[in-house]
This record gives sequence, C-alpha cells and structure tokens, in this order.
Amino acid sequence: MAKLAEHHNLFPALREFVGAGKPVWGTCAGLIFLANKAIGQKSGGQELIGGLDCTVHRNFFGSQLQSFEIELSVPKLAEKEGGSGTCRGVFIRAPAIVEAGPDVEVLADCPVPSDKSRIVTPNGNNQEEEKISKDQVIVAVRQGNLLATAFHPELTSDLRWHSFFLKMVKEINDKGSQCVSSLDKDIEERPWKRPLDLPIFE
Repeated sequence: MAKLAEHHNLFPALREFVGAGKPVWGTCAGLIFLANKAIGQKSGGQELIGGLDCTVHRNFFGSQLQSFEIELSVPKLAEKEGGSGTCRGVFIRAPAIVEAGPDVEVLADCPVPSDKSRIVTPNGNNQEEEKISKDQVIVAVRQGNLLATAFHPELTSDLRWHSFFLKMVKEINDKGSQCVSSLDKDIEERPWKRPLDLPIFE
C-alpha cells in the first residue's frame, strides 16, 4: 500500500484528507498506515499517513501462519451499539498498538500470546532497543475522525463496527449524505436475529 501510494504520489492527498477531519477507518494494514509511528518493520521502514497518536507494531502477532480468531471484550461498542459485550476478532498477520496517546480512546485490547510476552521497541534515539513487558495490547481505537482496528470486522456477520463508523460519519458531518443516511437507517432497522460472532462463511 505504501509503495503504491508513494509511486502514484498519493500521500499528500491522503494526509490532507485525514488532516481535514474526514472520517477514516483503517483495518489491519490500514491501522499501520494511520499510525504516527510503526515498529517491527522490514529494513528501510515504510512511509505512513499518520494522524493516529499511537505506536503500532507491524505483524505483532506473527506471520500468516499465526493468524487466529478470538473473542474480544468490547464494552464501549456494546454500550453504543447494543448486543453482546464481546465480538469475534479475526486477526490475519495482524499488527497491534503497543503505545497510545492520551487523546486515543481504546475500544478493545487483546491478550498477548505467551511467546510475545516481551515487546521489543526502539528507544527514543532509534539506536538501541528496550523490552517492554505487556500482557495486553490494544487492537481497536478511535481518535477524533479516525477509527482503527487490528482485526477484520468485515469477515464476521457482526455489523456493529460498521454501524459505529457510520455514526462517526454523521457525528463528524452533521448534514451527512443521502447514501450514509440510508445505510445507517438500514443497519439500525435490521433485526439482530443471527448470532453476532459467526464468520460470514458459516
């Protein structure tokens, strides 16, 4: 994504869009893209859009083979959107947020696997490395116009994250658009008869 954005000179427009307060939802790689700082990168690093006051660890949970699903506690999502206090998190070669600024609202965190109990991050000079012990990492946040999830809500039948984002859009832009209003109304009127945590393919 970063290579394509750089090749086609998209970064100025993307940064302007985020900086103008437009609602943006970054999922998985999109979370990395929105972060102000990324660690655990390949040699040479990558360019970021920024705007989200956090440090994200790229591929924190490992390679494609370490992809997994887990039940996440999401009390703030349940408070705003109803339904269960948990949601199914589908993590595919996923990142994680290891540090978040004071203006970042944490919406979900995830237990750290035993083999990841020590997180390696660069020090302030980006020269040496220090190890930080954690038993939880952040996997969903909101900061102003930005929503970010390390997992993939679109791969489950739980529509609450999408409803949450649409309400963010309406909150940010009081007028909204006909398209957004129609989608939001459809989600609000949809009966919650099917289980919220089943993957779409089931």
